[in-house]
Amino acid sequence: MSGQEQLFSANLARNAVYKTGLRSFMEYRDLGIEQATHGQFRAHVVRIKKESAGNHDLHTTGLHQHKCDFQMFYVLNGWISFVYEGHGEHTFGKGDCILQPPGIVHNELDCSDDVEILEVYSPAVHETVVVGRVPEAAAAR
Repeated sequence: MSGQEQLFSANLARNAVYKTGLRSFMEYRDLGIEQATHGQFRAHVVRIKKESAGNHDLHTTGLHQHKCDFQMFYVLNGWISFVYEGHGEHTFGKGDCILQPPGIVHNELDCSDDVEILEVYSPAVHETVVVGRVPEAAAAR
């Protein structure tokens, strides 16, 4: 283990606060590990905002990629569909765990109104880049 020592962190459900984040139709509950890991990781629970429920035209992100070293998510409730560079379309449901390799181009296509996802990524702060299309080499696979 290298770098600064990680700190103890506990984020209790009874104190949960959801805030607007990267996607306007979603809300995010920060689980408090960014500070405890000195920016190495971030974890949050993501869900659809109540006022966005039923409007599935909003439930897409457009092609993009995250400039991060690690990103995984675990579906806590509901379902969510993505298309991935070189891997096509996939729908994930409750109990599914997905590792998105660094920089993979993807697009959220749709999700259920009751979707809840636990997402963990590193570093805590990283760039998200809009992509015009899936790279040709990946699309040909």
